Amino acid sequence: MATERIYNFSPGPATLPLEVLERAASEMTNYRGSGMSVMEMSHRSKVYEEIINDARERLCAVLGIPENYKVLFMQSGATHQFSMVAMNLLPRTGRADYALTGDFATKAYKEAGKFGTINIAGSSKDRKFAYIPQQDALTLDPGASYFHYCMNNTIYGSLWNYIPDTGEVPLVTDASSCILSEPLDVSRFGLIYAGAQKNMGISGLTVAIVREDLIGSAPENTPIMLDYRTYADNDSLYNTPPCYSIYIMGLALEWIENTGGLAAMQKHNREKAAIVYDVLDNSKLYKGFIDKPYRSMMNITFTTGSEELDEKFVKASVAAGMTNLKGHRAQGAMRASMYNAMSREGAEHLAKFMREFEKTTLKGLYYDVQNKNAQQN
Repeated sequence: MATERIYNFSPGPATLPLEVLERAASEMTNYRGSGMSVMEMSHRSKVYEEIINDARERLCAVLGIPENYKVLFMQSGATHQFSMVAMNLLPRTGRADYALTGDFATKAYKEAGKFGTINIAGSSKDRKFAYIPQQDALTLDPGASYFHYCMNNTIYGSLWNYIPDTGEVPLVTDASSCILSEPLDVSRFGLIYAGAQKNMGISGLTVAIVREDLIGSAPENTPIMLDYRTYADNDSLYNTPPCYSIYIMGLALEWIENTGGLAAMQKHNREKAAIVYDVLDNSKLYKGFIDKPYRSMMNITFTTGSEELDEKFVKASVAAGMTNLKGHRAQGAMRASMYNAMSREGAEHLAKFMREFEKTTLKGLYYDVQNKNAQQN
């Protein structure tokens, strides 16, 4: 089966560990002797109760989530959290701080503006999000209900290289594209949310890790499915949850545990990213979009400087056994998303292709110049 698979650099839904896919396939029609698929069973059944509890317990163990936090399983994607965070947390003071370091952070900021007074605490929009504003550049409101930032910028390829110090103001982060990629001190945050379709599993599931004292501030007229308390009080089973997505997350977490946990994931991801960044740092053709101190391990963005060559690169990469290297429409060029499940071999395959493409391209450009000069002479 492995030889039939291509190297998938999709930003999400992303490549999954082969072991997870094979395990899911083996249990597809008959989950552990139940006689039915996870897709078919009632979310109120004893067998599914074990599945959802196992997924929650594994996440708490892998991330080291403290006991005073609730793990909530929801639907509608991380974008839905742009509203839920504001609706649930803003009422505490009516004000919040937001850092704008990419498209999703900006969308979250705009959505929060519907519910209260929002301060732009920091921004890197002036250089098309090529850097992360550092602590001394942040303008913080000590009376804010929370400070929100997007930890890893999926579209542009930047990563916050520090956790902001906001004093007594709760820290909220969208960790969709970097959660479970390395150890994280959950106790530093009031709320962490993430879509599952990158490192945690498949689309359809969003996870929120919320400190208990931040639950219960939503106004009484808040729609019931937009109130964190609904999920916390009902163990995420108030209505039918994204059952199969939660099941896959449990398998992905088990894979992480068997691979060595988050310390091993961090080592694995750093090594993969270094392989590709080494090509960029020593290239005469490619140029990365992000300043070095803030480069993401998960999403590597780069360009040849020519739209025509960028398109040629993407097309040639498909013929070389790779897919989804085309950059997001907001950035263009190329993007290699290398989440946990991307193998070292995948990174090496991409790096080799990049070097060969550069060599062939520069050689062709050299001969084009030579021929042009000869014609002029």
